[in-house]
Amino acid sequence: MQESIESRLKWLLRLTLLGTLLTILVILVGAWTRLVDAGLGCPDWPGCYGRLVVPSSEYAAMRHPDVPLDASKAWVEMAHRYIATLLGMLVIGAVTLGWSLRKRHQYPWRTSLLLLAVIIVQGAFGAFTVTLKLWPQVVTLHLLGGFSVLILFLWLHLRLRGVARQKALGPKRTGLWWGIAAGLLVLQLALGGWVTSNYAGIACQGIPTCNGQWWPGMDIKEGFHLTQTVGPNYLHGQLHAEARTAIHFIHRLGAVLLGLSLAILLYRYWHYRALRRVLGGVMSIFCLQVILGALNVLMWLPLWLALIHTAGAVFLAVALLLAWWQWRLESGDILAAHVDENDRAGRVSTGLSK
Repeated sequence: MQESIESRLKWLLRLTLLGTLLTILVILVGAWTRLVDAGLGCPDWPGCYGRLVVPSSEYAAMRHPDVPLDASKAWVEMAHRYIATLLGMLVIGAVTLGWSLRKRHQYPWRTSLLLLAVIIVQGAFGAFTVTLKLWPQVVTLHLLGGFSVLILFLWLHLRLRGVARQKALGPKRTGLWWGIAAGLLVLQLALGGWVTSNYAGIACQGIPTCNGQWWPGMDIKEGFHLTQTVGPNYLHGQLHAEARTAIHFIHRLGAVLLGLSLAILLYRYWHYRALRRVLGGVMSIFCLQVILGALNVLMWLPLWLALIHTAGAVFLAVALLLAWWQWRLESGDILAAHVDENDRAGRVSTGLSK
């Protein structure tokens, strides 16, 4: 029986690690799909012109005469869907494999169920992205959903490692600065998604100024108008220049706030050697992200560099989660040592009283 449990845990560890890596691939392929304007390469969902593979131009013309087939873009879009479907199957596999372990002490069953719920919602947003013609709200939420799947898959993997090694975690409290940094990272990811979905990547020219000004002319109200009309085709965006400038500029301000929070976090936990290394890695990735963002502006957003910038955001999210995990482990070790010390003191006291 014990061997069966250990075998299942090993398979779950492999499966969740594979799921984490596959989620990164899905996010990057999704980013590439958007960057090459292939988000509407297939005008329907889940098929492409009603087929599970890209059809011929003749068939596509009969199915959707108003949307000419661009085979290269259609294949990019379908490749994204195929990989996303495989990811969904991995999630179902992880939940199924973990069913018999759900009552085991510290087994992260609720995390598994949450991951399943998020991947289902993510699939729905994938459909809405197409049917609502790249509506920025849906595109941004779809991106955040992808990051949510990534974080949940990685967290599930880390928790399973803890179960397999019988490693105790510290208190569930988040900690003020961890919460601030995580909140600002989520905000910055959302702003990045809003920049890309509204095609505002080069709305600000120049670094560090924007269009030659420290505070450029902006239309913040229109830039962050979240009740945009549903219906128009949002490929290449619908907002005017000053609205896009506002989106881009606020994204830059968000980066400043995120950088400050990460610097404070590094300073706050500098005395923990293990945390110092991992938080130093987080800070290094953030600095690289700033450089990549600046180069994207100066080089007029080349596709390959924009994709690397997206990858940087992925690795920054992963690194911050790993840092928080390390902090929880450190807290668990300190708590265990404290409990053990009190236990020894209690035994000595009992012996003396006798």
